[in-house]
Amino acid sequence: MTKLIKCISPIDGSVYATRPVLSMQAAEAVVASARAAQKEWARRPLAERIELVQAGVAELGKMNDEIVLELAHMMGRPVRYGGEFGGVEERASGMAAIAVEALKPIVIEDSDDFERRIEREPHGVVLVIAPWNYPYLTAINTVSPALIAGNAVVLKHATQTLLAGERLVEAFTRAGVPADVFQNVYLDHDTTSALIAGNNFGFVNFTGSVGGGQTMERAAAGTFTGVGTELGGKDPGYVMDDADLDAAVDTLIDAAMFNSGQCCCGIERIYVIDSLYDEFVEKAVKIVSTYKLGNPLDETTTLGPMANIRFADEVRAQTKEAIAAGATPMIDPALFPEDDGGTYLMPQILTNVTHEMRVMRDESFGPVVGIMKVSSDEEAIALMNDSEFGLTCSLWTNDPTRAAKIGRELETGTVFMNRADYLDPALCWTGCKNTGRGGALSVLGFQNLTRPKSYHLKKVTS
Repeated sequence: MTKLIKCISPIDGSVYATRPVLSMQAAEAVVASARAAQKEWARRPLAERIELVQAGVAELGKMNDEIVLELAHMMGRPVRYGGEFGGVEERASGMAAIAVEALKPIVIEDSDDFERRIEREPHGVVLVIAPWNYPYLTAINTVSPALIAGNAVVLKHATQTLLAGERLVEAFTRAGVPADVFQNVYLDHDTTSALIAGNNFGFVNFTGSVGGGQTMERAAAGTFTGVGTELGGKDPGYVMDDADLDAAVDTLIDAAMFNSGQCCCGIERIYVIDSLYDEFVEKAVKIVSTYKLGNPLDETTTLGPMANIRFADEVRAQTKEAIAAGATPMIDPALFPEDDGGTYLMPQILTNVTHEMRVMRDESFGPVVGIMKVSSDEEAIALMNDSEFGLTCSLWTNDPTRAAKIGRELETGTVFMNRADYLDPALCWTGCKNTGRGGALSVLGFQNLTRPKSYHLKKVTS
């Protein structure tokens, strides 16, 4: 019997889409066809590959109206937010704009006697395993530069966003990218691991859980396959005494609650200097109290359901444990009667929290945030570093020198000042500790998707 992957809609628990899982033999055939097509793809001029990838992104944009509805059905994001295409276009265009410079040879010598240079060689076939929370944004971070650099790409998308991979491949194929160069697959965990262990890929990029990343690394052990990972996060915000308070509250609370808190670099804990703490909390509660939880197909909904009931259950468990341990819930449940104990989960702000509580340590990935009072930069630094994760941090001050000084003390991949929850395509998207290793976007993203190849050419002289 053929195994099926099912996408269960968080809107009503119905089966939204099903797809058959590939057998190992069929999956190996996909990889073989990608490997065969990659050589010819890499021989094409860089300018042609860039043009085709950009055309693929444009074709994706033409599908946006349908994609927005699919996202609402698959993972619960309200239709009012219009999908992800703006960010997809920004990132793909950013990588296209720097591709020539990023991939050009490093010339050491070009004389009558020698040519010595380092060139960038594509890995071959790149496996991209993309998550459900931002299914297009996260995928394009690797798909676009991998193709531009001359790799073939095999995309495996999360079950929760089953149709996203199909849409991406459809768009790029329609634009003229050869069908075998960019393929979407449906794989179970065992087949995925077996493919990696079988040395079928030149590079694997995984975005997901810490456990998932560990599985990728175990599968690749001994194969010398490069593995890039972006895993969990518990990103902090720190509001200093000279911060623009209104801007800090607006941005940090939005970063904590947008997409029902299901953002890789969403804010999950906030530290506020004691002199601003009470006012910050008051303003934060006021903002969250205006949210409308409901069906994401309703244009008035600002907070949709969580993508899966087990995700909502974890947030409820962390919140309940924190309250039992002394945390104070600041949002009145009466404001959110739509909270059904299932995927529809009300937002919550917790005060009187400590790092003894899981809600301040474990990844929540939902609409809950703890706010703590601090008395100094030193205390805030110690608390921000008291985490197994390190993706981003958000510092709020009018002093860039102070922010940079604090940033150097923080164990994180990105330091933001006066903003949060954003990927700059020109900067490397990376993390440390249990957030993973490697880096996407920027010049470094191209370097991770290629390998160096040295040429030492001695010329014959008479």
